[in-house]
Amino acid sequence: MVSGLGRSSRFEDSIGIFRRMVSGDGPKVDCTTVISVLPAVAELQDMRLGLEVHCLAIKLGFYSHVSVLTGLISLYSKCGAIRSANLLFGQIAEKTLASWNAMISGYAQNGLTEAAVSLFQEMQMSNVSPNPVTITSILSACAQLGALSLGQWVHGLIKSNKFDSNIYVSTALIDMYAKCGSIVEARRLFESIPNKNDVTWNAMISGYGLHGHGQEALKLFHEMVSSGTPLTRITFLSILHACSHSGLVKEGEQIFKSMKRDHGFEPISEHNACMVDILGRAGKLKEALDFIEGIPGDPGTPIWSTLLGACMVHKDTNVARMASEKLFESDPGNMGYYVLMSNIYSSDKNYPGAAFVRQVAKKRNLSKTPGCTLIEIHQKPHVFKAGDWSHPLSRAIYAELERLNGKMKEAGYQAETMTSLHDVEEEEKELMVNVHSEKLAIAFGLLSTEPGTEIRIFKNLRICLDCHTASKYISRVTQRVIVARDANRFHRFEDGVCSCGDYW
Repeated sequence: MVSGLGRSSRFEDSIGIFRRMVSGDGPKVDCTTVISVLPAVAELQDMRLGLEVHCLAIKLGFYSHVSVLTGLISLYSKCGAIRSANLLFGQIAEKTLASWNAMISGYAQNGLTEAAVSLFQEMQMSNVSPNPVTITSILSACAQLGALSLGQWVHGLIKSNKFDSNIYVSTALIDMYAKCGSIVEARRLFESIPNKNDVTWNAMISGYGLHGHGQEALKLFHEMVSSGTPLTRITFLSILHACSHSGLVKEGEQIFKSMKRDHGFEPISEHNACMVDILGRAGKLKEALDFIEGIPGDPGTPIWSTLLGACMVHKDTNVARMASEKLFESDPGNMGYYVLMSNIYSSDKNYPGAAFVRQVAKKRNLSKTPGCTLIEIHQKPHVFKAGDWSHPLSRAIYAELERLNGKMKEAGYQAETMTSLHDVEEEEKELMVNVHSEKLAIAFGLLSTEPGTEIRIFKNLRICLDCHTASKYISRVTQRVIVARDANRFHRFEDGVCSCGDYW
């Protein structure tokens, strides 16, 4: 009953029966009971209860059982306690496939993609054969990292192990190719699957949204409805994201209304944030505010942060001030909001306002997440930070940047310095934006590949306005296609034009 209720997603009921057994109302708890309840605790991400079960396992002498340790690894991973999970993994002398899977999945879930890949490679060297669970976890890591060559190698592994008929593996492959920039290959795989489930459809719709192919996403969404495949909340989240990244305001509004009216889904915070994003990106800030006011209860941080981002695009300091006040109150430790508000003030030439916001952040000892950009050359990842001189080819990279700057300026490029510090000279502002990680990665890509080769870069934050403009000019003067994935979407720069239509 403990196991069955957990597998039926009745986690509270599963834990309730477990508690009755612990209190003596029923048979004694044994090792199987502990193993059975751990997945329910993990799904609820109840760290306190997890610690209680962990202590009980020690008390009853089940602690060294590999299945108990594997269950605890999954639990701690889902609760974000990855160090504890890693410590337990190290204590398993005879590791099973399930324990390898739990740790690889834990790393991937917590964004530690390089650790997930490294552990997978260690597993391969230990002569442990993967199963579909291993494959889906490592494909998730490849997707997050943007490691296309590794993902392609895993695809070869899937074929050799004949896992390609597994719907979950095929869906993970679609997601990986889409997130690594190969949307055509993702669609080819999608078409090859005879019996698609809702997750498969969602992955392809989401992939189109990530690449800014809103019309293709809409067409696929309507095909999904016609196919009779049950829609989910994730389906609506995926299609609303696609509408947002393509400026499809009318279509987004229609889908949002139909979600509740025709399909019975009450919108949650993420759906509402998408709707604010759709309106905000299109410059309909008043409509976005009206929408927020119509949300019952507290709109929440994601919605106000979405509105603040739209204010940056459309230079609306009044609405931005209102949104930032809500964010500084609800999430005072997030440096990103202070940076965004400071940039909005700088864009409006309100330098005292920008300085005040930076001073508040400084007093609170907040620090900005450092931007970094990854580029994969000959199956080896190279990571750059702004002003980075750590790469062995740094001198050549900076010389290439200087050469590119000259060519770009001849073509009409002017550095976008409006959000730089106002108390430095314009020439110094240009130098500051010229050493951003995106530009360093692109310059390295140009040096390391043959003419005509497509360059792919992956940025952990949203690409800045100047790097976006510069990438368009670089694609023109070098006659190269540059594909950039930032925190929000893909940008394909070709012959001076970006696929996002400057709508990001």
